[in-house]
Amino acid sequence: MDTQWRDKKLYPALGIFTIFFLLYLSFKDNFNFTFPQIFLRQPYMGFVGVNETRFFIKNENPKTQSLTFQEFYINGWNSYWLMEESVWISSRFRVSKMLKRGAEMGLSVCRTWAFSDGGGPNDLQILPGVFNERVFKVGLDFVIVEARKHNIRLILSLVNNLKAYGGTAQYMRWAREAGTNVSSSRDAFFTNPTVKAYYKSFVKAIVTRKNSISGVKYSEEPAIFAWELINEPRCESSSSAAPLQAWIAEMAGFVKSLDQKHLVTIGLEGFYGVEKAGNVGLNPGKWAASLGVDFIENSAIENIDFTSVHAYPHSWLVKQSKFIPNQIHFYSSICRSLSSIKGGVNSDARVDFLSHWVDSHINEAEKILKKPVLFTEVGFPSSIQKNGLYDRNIFLKIVYDKIYESAKKKRAGAGALVWQLLVEGMERYGDQFSFIAWKHPSTYKLMVEQSCRLLNISCLANAS
Repeated sequence: MDTQWRDKKLYPALGIFTIFFLLYLSFKDNFNFTFPQIFLRQPYMGFVGVNETRFFIKNENPKTQSLTFQEFYINGWNSYWLMEESVWISSRFRVSKMLKRGAEMGLSVCRTWAFSDGGGPNDLQILPGVFNERVFKVGLDFVIVEARKHNIRLILSLVNNLKAYGGTAQYMRWAREAGTNVSSSRDAFFTNPTVKAYYKSFVKAIVTRKNSISGVKYSEEPAIFAWELINEPRCESSSSAAPLQAWIAEMAGFVKSLDQKHLVTIGLEGFYGVEKAGNVGLNPGKWAASLGVDFIENSAIENIDFTSVHAYPHSWLVKQSKFIPNQIHFYSSICRSLSSIKGGVNSDARVDFLSHWVDSHINEAEKILKKPVLFTEVGFPSSIQKNGLYDRNIFLKIVYDKIYESAKKKRAGAGALVWQLLVEGMERYGDQFSFIAWKHPSTYKLMVEQSCRLLNISCLANAS
């Protein structure tokens, strides 16, 4: 290189660029100019679809543009905290670690929150349709990119029916603050036009967003397995069943109008409604039939691609020594808190309940709904029985074995996601059902074995 050119032109130019760049970093919020972004190159992933009662991965050969279809059975987990923890740069490594360790266990799907509604500094949605771009960029964008890096697919839940992270109550609070006449009933979330418009605005912003790291629109991102409309919808009264049904149909159709590539599910717990006399006895208690939800009716909606079910026998069954299907059971509490259980529940009753619960939902998904069923939350405590076995392992094995048998027969039982996994330092997100898998070797082994045998079924199906 010519020395004179280097000294008189190159170095001054580099110096000017460096000064300009430093000024940009310091005052970029006041500039309209942005540097062209260099997006991250990502590994290939195929989109997940549904063929009647089974999931499949659609893989496209970029050279020949030919398609292959791979059956997909799911062993997965919940870590609802991924977006929130990614906001803190100093702890993002824990999010990466969780996804990496999940992949090492053969887990393929993680369910997590894509919502945080309120006015806090780390909330995603500050006001209706107003977003904290920093939380988008360093939070949700990062989670999706990291998931794809580790070949993990995400179920992204769009709002909470519970109060945590704002939830439906925050939407109604916003509407009241704007001068809208909103009923005091929580069920107004499903009927009030203003509140529904707020929800649609949020959904549109999420589904149509372009990832700031990868440059891929969320609607084009194969690392997203599915959109979940709402976490655990419940009504205050069974009379709200019809409005809830209409809300599900409307919102599922709205998501599909924005995104035809991804699956949509509701987020149900799996309870049966009062009109289903033949099934209501399978509920964990009389209270479950009064919540305005119905597994069969809600899941039958056209734009719902697969059904979801939760299972918490240790907090749903209270003071019960024996589970008898088609019998209305004693109601004591609907909260998920082991501290509210005062003994008197025979472990056999929980085992019987769980066995019937899983069987009935697989059968109905297969014969009535003709859609896959995914047990998106299965939670069991780590207490030890007198025989030395962990409760979690006993109950988790029941679910795993039934999913495995269903998969072998190519029936509707498509998989299960444990609630929930943590990594070291994330204990503040825990509850009675949360655990660090590698600190529980017997449970860890059980989960890895399930991953392996479901993968074997997929491989055999795809080879035939």
